[in-house]
Amino acid sequence: MNMTHYMELLAVNQPWNLIIFMAIPVVLAETLAITELYLLFTRKFHGAIYYLNRFAGIAVGIYFIGIIYYVISNAIIPITKAGEWRTVIDILAVGSYVIAGLPLVWIALQELGLVNKALDQMKKLKIHAICVALFLVFGHIAMIAGMLDPSLLGYQNPHQMLGHDSVAPAGGMRMDEEKMPMDKPTHMH
Repeated sequence: MNMTHYMELLAVNQPWNLIIFMAIPVVLAETLAITELYLLFTRKFHGAIYYLNRFAGIAVGIYFIGIIYYVISNAIIPITKAGEWRTVIDILAVGSYVIAGLPLVWIALQELGLVNKALDQMKKLKIHAICVALFLVFGHIAMIAGMLDPSLLGYQNPHQMLGHDSVAPAGGMRMDEEKMPMDKPTHMH
C-alpha cells in the first residue's frame, strides 16, 4: 500500500516521530480543549484548571512553531521542488497538518499578551474556543487524508512500477532503500 508523506513521517523512526509529531502536540492540544470546555462552562478564570489551560495553550503554540518550521523546510519545500507530491490527497494531508497548528500559535500569542490585548476575558475565551475548533477541524482533515492511499487518485509508487515491493519490512525501510538520516531534505523523515 502507498502512503502519504504525512503517514510516512509518522511511520518512520519509530517511536520518535510518532511521539514528536503526534503524541506531544495531541496531548497538549487535547489538554487545551478539555480545559477550554471547563472554562466555558464555569467561567472560573483562576485556579489550577485555568493555569493548566494557559500553560497548554502557550506550550502547544510554541511547539507547533517548531513543527511548522520543520515540515515546511524539510517536506513542503523539497517535495514541491522535486515534484514528489503523491496526488492532492498528500497535499491535503500535509497542508492541513500545518494549517492546524496556526490557530494554536495564535492562542500562544494571545496568552503571551502579544495579540488581542484590548479584548476582555470573555472575548479572549471566545477566540480560544474558535482556535481550538479550527485546530480540531484541520487536524482531523490531516489525519483522515493522511491515512488515505494516494493511489486512489492515481499515484503510482516508482518502486512498484519497477517491480519492487513497496511494503516495508519490520525494520521500517524497504529492502531496496538505504537507511536515511532523519534530516534527509527530500522527505518528511
